[in-house]
Amino acid sequence: MQTDMRTAYIQSIRSRLSEHRFVHSMGVEKAALQLAEHYGVDKDKASCAALLHDYAKQLPKQQLMALAIQYGIEVDPVYRECPGLLHGPVAAELVKEDFGIRDPEILRAIACHTVGAPCMSPLEKIIYLADMIEENRDFSGINIIRKAAFTSLDEGMLKALEQTVGYTMQQRLKVHPDSILAYNSLLNAEKENENENI
Repeated sequence: MQTDMRTAYIQSIRSRLSEHRFVHSMGVEKAALQLAEHYGVDKDKASCAALLHDYAKQLPKQQLMALAIQYGIEVDPVYRECPGLLHGPVAAELVKEDFGIRDPEILRAIACHTVGAPCMSPLEKIIYLADMIEENRDFSGINIIRKAAFTSLDEGMLKALEQTVGYTMQQRLKVHPDSILAYNSLLNAEKENENENI
């Protein structure tokens, strides 16, 4: 990525996000670059998506809802009840407008970093995982996810989704359907790989 573009992204998120959230975003970039290096994924794309993944994170919930409707994002019942989850899809639209980013893989990685999606690309998995395992995060089980993330992206995703869905259920919150679809698609891929190796 050109240095001036990275500088522009950093300046923009610094002005939009709290110090805590800005530090998190920089940590996500660091983790994403490590994962991209490990798995041979485009590091410029990983850096861009990581820096901008929380671009809409601190917008008010009503504004997130309004922007989602404006951009034609499907606002399902879980999004309606938890509009904060819309910050991923809304961010993808905003960075397209604000920075002229058109790469569909970068935009999809930003869009699905909150709840996941079925059949995620390696870059999408990297951003989802980097968001969860960056060095400033600390929660029970994080080291298991960190280890799994560098074992295989799919194993990392399975562990991450197990953590996220489990926590969401413990909090008596609704689980977004895309998280379930993401988990099931990973299990299907795992089963197909096992069958191929028989």
